[in-house]
Amino acid sequence: MRKPLVALVGRPNVGKSSLFNRLVGMRKAVVSEVPGTTRDRIIDQADWNGVVFDVVDTGGLEVYQPKGSPLEEGSAHFIDEIRAQALIGIEEADVIVFVVDALQGITAADEEIATLLRRTAKPVLVAANKADHVGLFDEAVEFYGLGLGEVFPVSALHGTGTGDLLDAVVAALPFHTPEDHDAEDTSIKIAIVGRPNVGKSSLLNRLLGQERAIVSPVAGTTRDAIDTRITWHGLPITLIDTAGIRRRGRVAPGIEKYSVLRAHKAIERADVVLLVLDATEGVTQQDAHIAGMVRDAFKSVVLVVNKWDAIEKDAYTMTSFQQAIARELDFLDYAPVLFISALTGQRIHTVLETAVRVQEERLVRIPTSELNRIIREALLTHPPQTKQARPLKIFMAQQVRVDPPTFLLHVNDRDLLHFTYERYLENQIRQAYPFTGTPIRISVRERARKGKA
Repeated sequence: MRKPLVALVGRPNVGKSSLFNRLVGMRKAVVSEVPGTTRDRIIDQADWNGVVFDVVDTGGLEVYQPKGSPLEEGSAHFIDEIRAQALIGIEEADVIVFVVDALQGITAADEEIATLLRRTAKPVLVAANKADHVGLFDEAVEFYGLGLGEVFPVSALHGTGTGDLLDAVVAALPFHTPEDHDAEDTSIKIAIVGRPNVGKSSLLNRLLGQERAIVSPVAGTTRDAIDTRITWHGLPITLIDTAGIRRRGRVAPGIEKYSVLRAHKAIERADVVLLVLDATEGVTQQDAHIAGMVRDAFKSVVLVVNKWDAIEKDAYTMTSFQQAIARELDFLDYAPVLFISALTGQRIHTVLETAVRVQEERLVRIPTSELNRIIREALLTHPPQTKQARPLKIFMAQQVRVDPPTFLLHVNDRDLLHFTYERYLENQIRQAYPFTGTPIRISVRERARKGKA
């Protein structure tokens, strides 16, 4: 049984994202004083008195540009899309929390949204936000004039009144028994990352078969890391769409800076990363930088070359692109490469197939006897070279963990193991167990010498 869903809706800049962060217990949504910052739906889990449910933050339902109070630069291009995303959030929700501004009182935009919400049969609660002192608690009663549900004065900034709001939310849920809702999330987490405007959101929508995220040719449309849970061939999967990661010197302070930080955190949360490249631009220095971030986090990766339909091709085009990837991203030589078009759907079926296969490889465990056989044969085939009098001896090898695969070598002297020989041993392991798309960690433990304490 799915978790119940609570949607936060309202006009721009009433504090929906601040309230979302307060309810889920973390700063996941980007918060700004500038209207129009939130564009897509953002979903995360909340827990109140043992009841677990999902909360969705939406963009402003009434996004317009009153004189003297412009939208955040660029958001005016997405008025229709932001409204559509908010309406989808209402349609999918079990309970709706209508967020209004206690400081400003009822506005024409609030009345318009209230008219829309009165048409739904779903429970609606009114959260009068920014009620930061007792006087505003009393004034919040005017919002009963909207003709909706009970009004709860709250302060998302200080947390005041949110307990009463959550009590009412839980009571209004159609089902709110803990059951298995608090069980550990065992879904495969797949993050979609890359530079701005390479087609990450288009890929997400194509995988889902619906307009789950706003898609636009304007670089930087997606601001937050968005989690979408799906079931694929019986497997639970969480897809994480992220903001484009710009070069460090080109990241603007404020909203864009925090969006990039959340993209970094999405990589940390992921099991498998889909690194999206633009076929029309080739492999760039920034692609290599992002690939390095994925490698440093020891995350499994699939290289997805998007917009393959947009370039002229001959019999050698794909080979040439693969050679460019091998040259520029040589440290990801274990990563599978897919050539797709999110626009036309070309080879789109291979994306999740490959990501799941890569995740399976990430969890492979080599029996200790088999691993030691591989290492012994590697030592016999190509003995380690050293300028020192003592040769390197590897007494035993064992896989100490999966996710990522980590191997421990017991040696006589760690200084004798050169990084080139360590890479050779990794390649020998991969010949028998490819660990496709997955980095390998090799740790070294030096056996205590006789006479040492």
